[in-house]
This record gives sequence, structure tokens and C-alpha cells, in this order.
Amino acid sequence: MDQPTLHLGFAAELRFFLPRRYRCAPVAVPHDGTSSLGHVVESLGVPLTEVGALRVDGRTVPPSHRPGPGSTVEVAGVRRPQGVPWSPPRFVLDVHLGALARRMRLVGVDSAYRNDADDDELVVQANAEHRVLLTQDRGLLRRRRLRAGGFVRGAHPDEQLADVLDRFAPPLAPWTRCTACNGELAEVRKADVEPELLPGTRATYDSFVRCRACGRVYWPGAHHRRLAAIVAAAERRTG
Repeated sequence: MDQPTLHLGFAAELRFFLPRRYRCAPVAVPHDGTSSLGHVVESLGVPLTEVGALRVDGRTVPPSHRPGPGSTVEVAGVRRPQGVPWSPPRFVLDVHLGALARRMRLVGVDSAYRNDADDDELVVQANAEHRVLLTQDRGLLRRRRLRAGGFVRGAHPDEQLADVLDRFAPPLAPWTRCTACNGELAEVRKADVEPELLPGTRATYDSFVRCRACGRVYWPGAHHRRLAAIVAAAERRTG
């Protein structure tokens, strides 16, 4: 006797998560009668953090739903921009997204990052501090304890920043956060930081800010034009 099956159709933006043999056609998988729909979707490689509406035979259902044999399932991607349970959205990034973290801080988005944080620590921090965990590790996004996460698309930090801005639409406040530690920046008088400056910097620049958290001093130096271009692109994207 043939085993019952489920038939799943995935939105185009979710298909790259699937095994290659399933990427170009609807997916048929055995139906055991006990697994939730969320479990079935994640067993195929798609984290539920990336899933929007789930429909079984045309009816919207939660991930906990147990579909009947022969059901047809539609799996949609998340709607963009995607809301989060708190406002404004805050983030924590895994150890492989340091360059993205610096860009997010540059445009003023609250972005926690440590280059030595392990997966368990990231999940605990995300939950405790009400942050969205950003990663390109789909296994990390499938952690049951994780309350909010997002898979970051793109290989280059500029592509990744564009993806995060499109998905979560965080409000921007450029030049207000320390790119090193995420602390808030405050204007300081040149006289107050002059002892910390090299002679060339003292002679060339007059505007300075200091991080309230780590004490780092910033000024519009040699890289300002490149950084300003990143900020301008982010502002255009968010309107």
C-alpha cells in the first residue's frame, strides 16, 4: 500500500534553502500523520524564521498544524518590511557578520556583535535583550528557543545591509553609533580630545565625537567619503 504524501509548494525566495532536487518543482514528502507542518518545513531545510503564511488546501494555518494525508501546502516567504515584537528593531549578529555589524552601526542601527560569541550565547542574548538574531547559519535559526531571527542574504556586506534594511526597515540615525562597540556617540570639543590626537589630525580636523561606552574618538578622516557613500545608499533605500 502506498504511503500517504504531502505536497508542498515553496515561494521562489525560499527554494534555495531546499535540497537541489526540490528547487524546481513542488515537493512531495511522506506523511506520517503526527509531524506538525512546521517540523515538515524545517526538515526540508527552511527555517521558520523565513516563512510567512502557511496554507493547507487554501486555509491559513499555524506551524503547529498537523495536515491530513494528501494535503496541498503553500509556504510563503515573510512579508517585507517585516514587523518585530518590539520597536525600533534591535539586532545581534553572529561571528561571521562583523563587516555587516559595522555598517549597521554606521547608519545608526542598534547592532550587538562579538567575534567570540558562540551559538548558545547568541540565542540567550537575542532573547534576553529582545533582539533579532541575524545569521547565515540556517541551523542556528532552527533553534527552538530562539524567539526572533533572520537569514541574511548576500555575499558582500553592502548586499547584506541592503537585505536587512529591506526586510526590517529599521529607522536610521547615521553617525550616532560607535562602529567598534555599538555605543552612542556624543560631540566633544577639540580641546578635550587634543592630547589623544596625532599631530596631523590636530592640524587638519576640528569636529570630533566620542563614544560614551568605550571612549573611542571619531572625526571625518580619510575614509569619510567611502563611509558617506554607504550612508547615502542606505538612506536612499529606506526612503
